[in-house]
Amino acid sequence: MSSCPGLFYQTSARDGTLSRIRIPGGILTSQQFHVIADLADEFGEGYTNITNRANLQIREILTEIPADALRTLQEIGIASAIPEVDHLRNIMASPTAGIDLYELIDTRSLIHELDNYITTHAELAPLSPKFSVAFDGGGSVSIRDRLNDIAWIAVMIDTNVYFRLKLNLGTSLFEPFIDTGILLKPEECTEVVAALAKVYLQHLTVETGKIIPHRKSRQPRLWEILNNLGIERFLQEVEHHLPYPLRRFSAKWSDTETKEGCRDIASNVSVRYQHIGVHSQRQKRLSYIGVVVPVGRLDTWQMRELADVAETYASGTLRLTPWQNLLIPDIPQQWIPNIQSKIKNLGLHWCATNIRSALVACTGNTGCASSATDTKSHALALAEYLDSRLILDQPVNIHFTGCEKSCAQHSRSDIALIGVTIEDKRETVEGYKVYVGDGDSHEKFGREIYRWVPFAELPRLVEQMLQIYMAERETPNESFGEFVNQYAIADLQQLFEKGEWLVVSKPGLTQRNPVSTKNRLFRNQIRTKKPGFTADGA
Repeated sequence: MSSCPGLFYQTSARDGTLSRIRIPGGILTSQQFHVIADLADEFGEGYTNITNRANLQIREILTEIPADALRTLQEIGIASAIPEVDHLRNIMASPTAGIDLYELIDTRSLIHELDNYITTHAELAPLSPKFSVAFDGGGSVSIRDRLNDIAWIAVMIDTNVYFRLKLNLGTSLFEPFIDTGILLKPEECTEVVAALAKVYLQHLTVETGKIIPHRKSRQPRLWEILNNLGIERFLQEVEHHLPYPLRRFSAKWSDTETKEGCRDIASNVSVRYQHIGVHSQRQKRLSYIGVVVPVGRLDTWQMRELADVAETYASGTLRLTPWQNLLIPDIPQQWIPNIQSKIKNLGLHWCATNIRSALVACTGNTGCASSATDTKSHALALAEYLDSRLILDQPVNIHFTGCEKSCAQHSRSDIALIGVTIEDKRETVEGYKVYVGDGDSHEKFGREIYRWVPFAELPRLVEQMLQIYMAERETPNESFGEFVNQYAIADLQQLFEKGEWLVVSKPGLTQRNPVSTKNRLFRNQIRTKKPGFTADGA
C-alpha cells in the first residue's frame, strides 16, 4: 500500500486520519494560510505540521472533509484541479526563490508551469506517489541535498543559465544522485519532466503485467525502472518524446566558465541555516525573516497571527521550508523589530543558533504505528531542558526519528536519535540509539556512539555532548559534525563520559561548562557515566 497521504482522500494514522496539502515551492498567501487554519480547526485538532517537503498536514481528522470545503481549496489555488493527481509529491524549491541575493535564476515561474502541467493531466495519475521533482536556483539556501527523483540544478555557462539534470538512482539515501551530464534551458524543463514521466509510465505497465496500478498499490519507483533499463537507454527513450536532442555538457566548458550556484557566503553561521533569521533580499531595502517552528508544528492561532503579520507588514505571503520552518518575505527594514516582537509573542524564534532551529522530529508513536517513541514530545522536552542550561553559538541539527525510515529528514544530521524500546527493571521504556557526525556510505545515520539510552537520561547526555563540543572545538566556527568526525568512537565516548565540571554564571543563565582541555580529558578524571548507558564497543 502507498503511505503517501493526499487532500482528496485521507490516510489512516494512529491518531485518526491525516490530510496533506501540496504547496508547490512552499509559497502561500495569507488568505490561504487563514483558510487552512480554519480547516484544521473544523476537522482536525487545531494545528498543522510543516513537512520535509514544505507541505502542510492536518492530523487527527475524525470526520471526512466534505466536498464543498475541498472546492474552496481548489478555488483559492491550493488543491489540484484533477483530484486523481493530488497524491503526487510536492514540487520542491528553495524557500528563497526570487529573493535570494546569490541565486542564478528565479525558479518560481518554472515551478508554477510544472505544477500546472501535473495538475491538469489526468494521464499522470498512475505515477508513483513518490514521483518528485526539485528546482535549485543556485542561491545561498540550497535544496540540492533533499531527496527527490529528479533534481534540476542551476548552472551558469558563459552568461547563460542552464539546469543540470540529476536523477536519483536509489543507491544511497544521502548520495543518491547521478549527474546525467544533460543541460536544459529553463524553458525546456517541464517538457523534459513530461518525457521522463511518459517513459516511466510505459515501463510501469511492463513491470506490472500491463496493468496500471491503483494509486494505493505498491508501484516501482522511478529509480527502479532507471536501474532496470540502464541510464543511457532510459534517456534515449526520453529523447523520442522530445522535438530536440538532449544537450550534453561539453568538455569545452571549463570550471572557470561554469558556475554552479553560490558558495561564498560571508557569515559566521553555517550556510545551511540561511533560511533562519533576518537576511537581505535581492530587492533593495527589503528583507526576509526565517521563523523557527519547533518540530514543524503550528497551532492554528499561530497560523492566523503569522498570516496577519505578513499581510500588515510585508507582501502577504509566507514560505514553508523543507526544514519544517517558514519565512516571511518582502519586509521593509523599518518593520523588522515589530515583526520580531510579534514572533516572540507567539512563542516562536528567529535565531539560527536557537536549539529549536535545527531540531527535527517525525510524527512519533502518537500518530504513527511504525514509531517506537513519542518523538515530537521528546524533542520539545529536550529543547526546554537545554534552553535553561546552555547557549549555542552554532546551529546543531538534532534529528529524532521513531524508526529507521527517517521520514522527517533524509539528510545526515549532527546528532541522530533513533527510537527504540528498552526493557528496564521488567518495565518497557522509550529510549534512543545515538548517532553522531558522518559515517561511511553504509551508515545511514552517521556513527553509532550509544545504544539503548532511556529518554529520561538522554537530555543530560546531549547536554554533556554539546558542552564538551563547545569547550573542546578548535575554532568557534567548527560545527558539531566537524568536531566529532575528528575522533574515533572510543575516543568520543571518553570525551563525552568523562569531565570535570563547574558552574559558570551568565546573565539570566546558570550554565554547566567543562573546564578541561583535550589532554586533561584523557587523564585520571572522574567518570560521569550514568546507569543505563551502554556504549557500543566500549
